[in-house]
Amino acid sequence: MTASPLSVPPGADDPAAPAPSPEGPVTLDEAAQHAQDAAGWVEQNWSTWLNTSLRIVLILVVALVLRMLVRRALTKLIARMNRSAQAVEGTALGGLLVNAERRRQRSEAIGSVLRSVASFLILGTAGLMILGAFKINLAPLLASAGVAGVAIGFGARNLVTDFLSGVFMIMEDQYGVGDSVDAGVASGEVIEVGLRVTKLRGVDGEIWYVRNGEIKRIGNLSQGWATAAVDVTVHPSENLDRVREVIGEVADDLAKTEPWNEQLWGPVELLGLTEVLLDSMTLRVSAKTMPGKGLGVERELRWRIKHAFDAAGIRIVGGLPLVAEEAPASDPAASVAPPSALASPTSPQSMAASPIPPPANLSK
Repeated sequence: MTASPLSVPPGADDPAAPAPSPEGPVTLDEAAQHAQDAAGWVEQNWSTWLNTSLRIVLILVVALVLRMLVRRALTKLIARMNRSAQAVEGTALGGLLVNAERRRQRSEAIGSVLRSVASFLILGTAGLMILGAFKINLAPLLASAGVAGVAIGFGARNLVTDFLSGVFMIMEDQYGVGDSVDAGVASGEVIEVGLRVTKLRGVDGEIWYVRNGEIKRIGNLSQGWATAAVDVTVHPSENLDRVREVIGEVADDLAKTEPWNEQLWGPVELLGLTEVLLDSMTLRVSAKTMPGKGLGVERELRWRIKHAFDAAGIRIVGGLPLVAEEAPASDPAASVAPPSALASPTSPQSMAASPIPPPANLSK
């Protein structure tokens, strides 16, 4: 039975239906019908395509422009912080309170963190909005990302701890480049501050790489002010008023001499006696100094006090003893022992100590 010329082949109304088998010839009506169906499908969906494409383009443009504006604002903020540090550099205030390299590294680290966070948030939000424009269900994706984040957090908890500790350390300005710190596990001068590792230069020149997460306590010796304390031990027979007068002259001279007058943040004070023994007296001399300058002031104080004591004739315990007066000559006969009664064999003491000889008849 032949098909009617008006009959429509199966699947002709469905544009997604498979094409007719190449074995049979395609008639002109069938080709026209397929073209009409495809044009109708495009006409029905072109508005959706255009709307989705415009939404994606708009999301990308807004995200990139917003990211550029935020990064530019952060860069200008960091540059302004650096300019404020350079403005006072070289002045007396800058020498006391501002370390340009420390401010630069701190601002750069903060700027890097803020730029990274801003880029992640903006681009991540744009990516989720683009997926939503394609009618993709984001609930399973967000759930999977949450589970993966928790797994990564547990696996890399040390790295996360180091990173978070570094961020809070930089934000709080606990220490910076040029500071002398005691981190517990290591101590020395800070030469580089990072989000994960802090580099310290030890007293012997070694470089310590300390993870920020391992720092449980930090002692900064370069913030606020330092104390120069010198203990002076003198002979107990010295006049304390004279010692106080000499130390006061040394303190006044040190406060008027450069560069010590800038490093001293307070007068050099004699606090008094800290120890009194039979053979020595210890006096404590103290002064408030710039951060990190306490050791230098201590050395200079010892140097000047030693010279001043030598000039004033004040004896320091442990120094060269004074020349003692000559003692009278001793009697040479004092070391001679008295004569002993046992020295003479005929003395009663020697005869009493001699053994008694046995009787002669006992030998027969």
